[in-house]
Amino acid sequence: MTTPAIRTYRGVSATDRRAERRTRLLAAARTTWGESGIGAVTVRGVCKTAGLTDRYFYEHFANREELLVAVADEVRDQLLATLVQAGVSTEGPAEEKLRAALQAFLETVAGDRHIHRIVSSDPGDIPALIQRRHDVLTMIADLVVEHAPAVLGVSTDPAGLRRAAMFVTGGVNQLIEGWLGDTIDLTAAELAAECARMCISVIGTAHA
Repeated sequence: MTTPAIRTYRGVSATDRRAERRTRLLAAARTTWGESGIGAVTVRGVCKTAGLTDRYFYEHFANREELLVAVADEVRDQLLATLVQAGVSTEGPAEEKLRAALQAFLETVAGDRHIHRIVSSDPGDIPALIQRRHDVLTMIADLVVEHAPAVLGVSTDPAGLRRAAMFVTGGVNQLIEGWLGDTIDLTAAELAAECARMCISVIGTAHA
């Protein structure tokens, strides 16, 4: 049995062309969402901006909702990578690492109006986006539970630590939403320092 040949066009394989089209669709949707809001993201509009036909859209996404989720996932991964990189590259105690991570996160959001609009958008009636936001908070709480004992150098009660992690994750999320909505008048550095201090204080009480 022979393996089918992969067709190429101008030296680019079919697989690479397909990946490139998906990248263009995501970039078009991200720009539209960032410039004009979530309601402006439509299949027809994204295809026009990307310079592709509907056929290629449905090659990658079942519908508009799936595209929006993909954009949200892309932004989430970018921000989490920024958060982690800043935290692990900062010397000092846990509170300083957390402060640096949160400050990098906030400054990235504030410095890119597209990201700012995407992360602060009301998911409205799109269940998948609502679920994604819940999943991100759960994932961060899981990371706290996994790494806090070693980072803080303390023995903790797992159930208590889980509650503390959920508490600080939800609380920090509310503060960030308030900051994005201009109801909290602090700089990124000030908010990061305040959040880090409160997080360490709360998690530190979850001792065995």
